[in-house]
Amino acid sequence: MNQLIQEKIAQAVGILNEFNIDCWITFVRESGINGDPTLPFLVEEDVTWHSAFIIHKDGTKHAIVGRYDKQTIEELGVYNNVIGYVEGVKKPLQAHLQEKNPTKIAINYSKGSEICDGITFGMYLTLVDILSEIEMEKRLISAEKVVSALRERKSDEELRRIKKAVAITEEIWSAVAQYMKAGMTEQQIADFVHQQIKNRGVECAWDAPFCPAVFSGIGEAEAHYSPTNKKIQRGEIVNMDFGVKYRDYVSDTQRIFYILKEGETEAPEDVQHGVQAVIHSIDAAKNGMKPNVQAFEIDAIARNIIIENKYDGFPHGLGHQLGRFVHDGTALMGPLWEKYANKPLQYLEENMVFTIEPRVTVPKRGQASIEEMVIVTKNGCEWLTNPQKEIILIS
Repeated sequence: MNQLIQEKIAQAVGILNEFNIDCWITFVRESGINGDPTLPFLVEEDVTWHSAFIIHKDGTKHAIVGRYDKQTIEELGVYNNVIGYVEGVKKPLQAHLQEKNPTKIAINYSKGSEICDGITFGMYLTLVDILSEIEMEKRLISAEKVVSALRERKSDEELRRIKKAVAITEEIWSAVAQYMKAGMTEQQIADFVHQQIKNRGVECAWDAPFCPAVFSGIGEAEAHYSPTNKKIQRGEIVNMDFGVKYRDYVSDTQRIFYILKEGETEAPEDVQHGVQAVIHSIDAAKNGMKPNVQAFEIDAIARNIIIENKYDGFPHGLGHQLGRFVHDGTALMGPLWEKYANKPLQYLEENMVFTIEPRVTVPKRGQASIEEMVIVTKNGCEWLTNPQKEIILIS
């Protein structure tokens, strides 16, 4: 039995009872082309024809799939009953729902959370048509609460994989610090990181041309940009952002380097001031994180420290969740800006994994940004990374 799927489906049953929802349906087709982001918690492989994965709050799990997918789903050992149809999904799905007669049927749509918005509009219309014939279409509700909780509350196996991804990332950071030299290009450093990732048998956490991101000195691009052939100069800050994917789970971290000028033995005061402001804001945010605190409150803690240190507030949220994706979770520690919808209003919960990543611009030097990873615990918050406490000097 797949341990991760076993853990997540068991979680799903508990979540349905917590929110008093009778059943949850993940409804997909040709999932290799247009799959629901929740599907990997339910099955190991993609499915072809219309397929319904149904979990009930009484603990029963039911799958209705095309005939050729039936054995694969059965061998998972997590579903009480697997029906493999030939002609169509409608009749077995209707029969199952009539037998169970749920009053609330949660499906994967959401206006504000991309991870909960897995059902396509066409599949939604198909499901409505199927349920209309048995007068159940008005029982449909959003599964946002279910999917959010399932993705955000990391299971033991998920945490094991994330911690391994972090450990590999930190090995590579150590190698980068030994390799980096003045006069190298951003792309040379990125190529070195790619080789380190390959040597360890893992993947980039996001698209390889942008992972790692390498930013030296002052430039127009501040984030989400690919490395260039620009040479790293003495007296500049170098900011790097990267992570790895280990068994489908990712890390995401940033570190700051300073390229010493001839005769320098430490970073100049303006650089140190910017870096310490970032470190102080990260520590304060981490100390404020605990269950039942709204996410925007943590952003405000860090943002206020940055502003108090005479820097502009950073133009993004303080921290996002991670899991199977670098941005993976409804709750987001950010300000109450339009683009974040209701994400900053969500409450922190135990076993959520977040980044904390404030930034400042040090004039004529570059971007000072550190990104750490933390996990919310029962009474507070713990580091997943070994936090950077001072700038890394490159001689």
